[in-house]
Amino acid sequence: MSHIPLIDRANANDKSGPLLDAINGAFGSTPNMFRAVAHSPAALASMWSSFGALGGGVLDAKLGEQIAVAIADRNACEYCLAAHTALGRKAGASAEEMRAAQAGVAADPKSAAALRFALKLVEERGQIGAADIEQLRSAGFGNEEVVEIVAHVALNLFTNYVNVAFAVPVDFPAVPLRRAA
Repeated sequence: MSHIPLIDRANANDKSGPLLDAINGAFGSTPNMFRAVAHSPAALASMWSSFGALGGGVLDAKLGEQIAVAIADRNACEYCLAAHTALGRKAGASAEEMRAAQAGVAADPKSAAALRFALKLVEERGQIGAADIEQLRSAGFGNEEVVEIVAHVALNLFTNYVNVAFAVPVDFPAVPLRRAA
């Protein structure tokens, strides 16, 4: 049971309601995470607009979902692990690619470099050095992509913390964690 009530569309305020409608339209239902965040229209708008902005960025959806599952596993966020595994599959990743990404691994060297960087960013709480950025550049990432990787990490930390802190019930097919927090 969630530590915070989940907002139904019928009970949403004038600011959260239209956002929940947009989210429902995108997913065909309203995932529980958004229903928990709907208590704050500002937080809901921030989260939803961040997903939209990064969805239109230069990183492809598959890599974004691989980053998301790596971070979710590292933070023991069962909700995000389940959601982003399903979204990664929709983005063209195989089940094996998503399982590997959970551990921060990818067969593609460029994706592997992004996952290593994302996890180091989380583990070191942003305290990385120029050499870490240079490794991404050596793997073929430009500055725009490097910044977007950091943005994906930040968004996923936000969603992980929401789901773990509020014990949001998972409403995607469950995926077992590889690593405990």
